[in-house]
Amino acid sequence: MSLLLFGHPFSSYTWKALIPLYADGTPFAFRNVDASQPGAMDELKALWPIGKFPLLVDDGRPIAEATCIVEHLQAHHPGPNRWIPDGEQGRRVRFLDRFFDLHIQGNFHPAVSHAIWPDGEGLGAQRGRAALLVAYDWLEANLPDAPWAAGDEFTLADCAAAPALFYADWVERIGDERPRLQSYRARLLAHPAVSRAVEEARPYRHYFPLGAPDRD
Repeated sequence: MSLLLFGHPFSSYTWKALIPLYADGTPFAFRNVDASQPGAMDELKALWPIGKFPLLVDDGRPIAEATCIVEHLQAHHPGPNRWIPDGEQGRRVRFLDRFFDLHIQGNFHPAVSHAIWPDGEGLGAQRGRAALLVAYDWLEANLPDAPWAAGDEFTLADCAAAPALFYADWVERIGDERPRLQSYRARLLAHPAVSRAVEEARPYRHYFPLGAPDRD
């Protein structure tokens, strides 16, 4: 049985799928959909007409959406990590997964989009930045006294948090006034699977429309 992942090394949601694959040591092939790779996006759209990535193909079966990919990996290709625990802990992990996708990624994307396609005064970008600061403050107050978002285990929540906080801090700095969140981001970037994704994305930093900082 073979696994193929379509994605882009600079894509935050691609990271979310790559991190568990790297952390579990799961064998897979990667199909880079960058414009420099002719035909890759056509292959993706033939499998998933929506054309979004990442897309996992498991023995010919396509699985779309990063969270669903992680769930599929846990169910069908389990490794040493338990990405979604059972019971109350699992429900907390699922909530945090949604929080990082919706309230971190969802709030920094308007600023990135505005940098590419300016829309007048950029009200969507301004509102997104303001909402992002509210989300930062919630995390600062609610992250546990533990290494990871939901406790001692590195889970789906952290797979979502790593790319979300990596890029969000490029858009709107977390700041020294949020030391707990700042430290959590640093721990995420030091995780071997996350660090690998960061390094593989480094050649594409010129794609970031707001300018990629040298500090990460």
